Amino acid sequence: MEYNVSFDTLPMNLEEMKALPEANMKAPEGVAALTVAALNVFPTDREECYKMLDYLRGPRPLSGMEKNFIRDRFMDGKDYLPRSYFTGATPENNYEPSKPYTVWMKDNAAQMAEEGYKRLDLRSGGADSCRVVTLRNKPSTGEWFLWEQALLVGIRIPTSQDPWA
Repeated sequence: MEYNVSFDTLPMNLEEMKALPEANMKAPEGVAALTVAALNVFPTDREECYKMLDYLRGPRPLSGMEKNFIRDRFMDGKDYLPRSYFTGATPENNYEPSKPYTVWMKDNAAQMAEEGYKRLDLRSGGADSCRVVTLRNKPSTGEWFLWEQALLVGIRIPTSQDPWA
């Protein structure tokens, strides 16, 4: 199944994120899209990004090692990585997304056998293959939480930064 989750504006802090309907955590695709939105905050406010991700992770906050991993992925000015998951963002346009900000995803073909987990493939305008977000369901509440994300891996650099373009 395919999903499109759109935001008119991107949340810049935890309170703005909590005000969005997707923050009710009832739809795994909403949580995956909020993960992209939260990662987009990192270049301007890393602590707020961590707060947003902690909210999406529920009872399992980020460890120091996970925070360092995220920080390392943004080194060397790679603030375009999370923007690449919005429709219209490509290397040719410096990963400037179309509006509304839309995240396209589909069910992962190799779903985990474990019940209570869901894997979604998210499309990046800078990669030839989708990237995976894994979510975990809390049966007592019906909420979905971010379990793992593989969104901050290498993609093509913006054309404006490519000396071979």
